[in-house]
Amino acid sequence: MRIVTMAFAAAAALSLVACNSPADQAAEEKADALEAQAAATSNETMETQLNAQADAIEQQAGNADGGATTANTPDTSPSK
Repeated sequence: MRIVTMAFAAAAALSLVACNSPADQAAEEKADALEAQAAATSNETMETQLNAQADAIEQQAGNADGGATTANTPDTSPSK
C-alpha cells in the first residue's frame, strides 16, 4: 500500500512540475523527502507526524501563489 501511495504521489508531483514556480518545486521536493522518510519508518506515530509535516509544506507552497494550486491538491494523507 505504501509503495502504491508513494508511486501515485511521485506521478502527481511529476505531472505538476511544469506549472510549479521554483519555490513550489523546492517545497514539493522537501515534502517528497518527508513522505519517503515516513514510508520507510516502522513507527506509526513518526509516520503520521512526517506525513503531516509534508502536507503542511505542500499546503503552504500552494498558498504562496494565492491558492491557485490548493483547491485542486488532493489530500493523500494516510494519517486521516
